[in-house]
Amino acid sequence: MNRRLLVLRALGLGDLLAGVPALRALRRARPGHELVLAAPPELGEAVAATGAVDTLLPAAAPGRAVPAALDWTGPPPDIAVDLHGNGPPSHRLLQALRPARLLAFAHPETPEVDGPPWIPHEHERERWCRLLRAYGIPADAHDLLLPRPAAASPAPGAVLVHPGAASAARRWPAGRYADVVRGLLRRGHRVVVTGGPGEEGLVGAVAVPGAEPFPGGLPFGVLSALVAGASAVVSGDTGLAHLAVAHGTPSVTLFGPVAPALWGPPPSPRHAALWHPGPPGDPHGDVPDPLLLRIGVPEVLAAVRDVIGAAGVHTAGRPGARPGPERVKVGRTERPADPDPHGPAHRGNGASS
Repeated sequence: MNRRLLVLRALGLGDLLAGVPALRALRRARPGHELVLAAPPELGEAVAATGAVDTLLPAAAPGRAVPAALDWTGPPPDIAVDLHGNGPPSHRLLQALRPARLLAFAHPETPEVDGPPWIPHEHERERWCRLLRAYGIPADAHDLLLPRPAAASPAPGAVLVHPGAASAARRWPAGRYADVVRGLLRRGHRVVVTGGPGEEGLVGAVAVPGAEPFPGGLPFGVLSALVAGASAVVSGDTGLAHLAVAHGTPSVTLFGPVAPALWGPPPSPRHAALWHPGPPGDPHGDVPDPLLLRIGVPEVLAAVRDVIGAAGVHTAGRPGARPGPERVKVGRTERPADPDPHGPAHRGNGASS
């Protein structure tokens, strides 16, 4: 009988990519199981790119809620893993399928779950790896690289600017992004501007003359190729920032209201996390967060220069690397990547769809 391992993570692109180290750890630990991931169907291409999942079980809910049900068929899962949350709704959704074993964080309302405690202020990648380690499954939070896309980038070497975000709280003003684009163009960079579904107006407002607009909601394969072939990616704390890290592309991520300590890239001079600490805000608010608004245009332009310089990317822009933290090793991917001129390891300092 085919043994199946069900993982619940019915969230967005950034959440999927932050969960890649845990998914790969499960794949290595249970090579004989069919690994089924319950996630939104629009993530199908991204799920396949992880090299860790056999089957996508379509599952989604508004916002970050737990799906009401899972369209599971056949015998109960041999193992169910809750990578979605820490509370009774996700526990009970999986318990309803009667898995032989459930791996999940402990919660007082589901005392039958014998998992480790939830730590609120913990980095997302490390959180799920710690869960698995508590059950005896080795997991490396740095095992997050994706293989290079088969398709060529439609704008190789460009700086990619992505002004969109799922909530207004994480959306830096369009006028400031447009000023960044102007500054990059003056420095001789090729600049492309992308957006999510329905963000064509935002893309048009940011793509000043000389920049190349790409329509909102690009297919994942095209977006992945753009990111992998870019000289740098500039965005807010959203899925595209995680995609840049997954491809080893230099990135500048604008954080607020959520700190990079929770969602940021691994330490490396390739990755700049711009963050002005202050009182926590609502990541799902309907206006730009005050902490995000503390970031200025010159700060972003300087960070782009630095991450490009640190990566040794030759562009018409003026490189200028600054000292960064020590180099950290990134774990292997399950599928070998194509040769990467940036090498197999990241370096960065300090994102979610």
